[in-house]
Amino acid sequence: LLTRTTRSVSPTEAGERLLRNIGPRFEEIEAEVEALSELREKPAGTIRLTASDHAFNSVLWPKLAKLLPDYPDVTVEVFLDNALTDIAAERFDAGVRMGERVAKDMIAVRVGPDIRFAVVGTKSYFAKRPPPTTPQELTDHVCINQRFSINGGLWAWDFERDGRELKVRVDGQIVLNGTLEILEAALAGFGLAYVPEDVAERHLAGGRLIRVLDEWSPPWPGYHLYYPSRRQASPAFALLVDALRFSA
Repeated sequence: LLTRTTRSVSPTEAGERLLRNIGPRFEEIEAEVEALSELREKPAGTIRLTASDHAFNSVLWPKLAKLLPDYPDVTVEVFLDNALTDIAAERFDAGVRMGERVAKDMIAVRVGPDIRFAVVGTKSYFAKRPPPTTPQELTDHVCINQRFSINGGLWAWDFERDGRELKVRVDGQIVLNGTLEILEAALAGFGLAYVPEDVAERHLAGGRLIRVLDEWSPPWPGYHLYYPSRRQASPAFALLVDALRFSA
């Protein structure tokens, strides 16, 4: 198929014929390989996330709403749950939780600013009971509890002042799972609520709610996207991480 001399190599007549016949096929194969490479690098597929309702509304959804229209081949499935979900066992790609609640063996990417919590109640509630001046006095008040999940425990309210940390177990007539539902119960006068500051902000400014124990509510580490260190990042997942990454 080839004619060799000391100075050159050239195809024989049979070689030229073979090249004419199979050359286009090699070009087709090369084009297919390039297409597969582009497909592998193109963000596509389903990403499963677990997050609390507040994390979804305050951090995830505003950024997903901007990201997803440009990537129609990417699907994001979000399961809303306040529990500390085992993302490996439940086959999630990642979770979103407050920084202090992320396990040390996980990769954590900050996706939101620091969070302050607020203890709030209505004027009508405080007309019946004097406002608490210390977290310990909450045990004398009617409070709206939050349960992490169906089989989970009740959330203890966290406080800190001058380096002193307190966890207070409260009691009341209502136990709820969702942040917005807890706020609505507080607005209806069913007791004190412990909610993220931004959730109650509008009602505090409008006078519908009154805040107490403000000096006991320092900023806590904001939301982080967390996932196993051994996870191999797909183009779609890498895209999501970059889109959610927080910049002050």
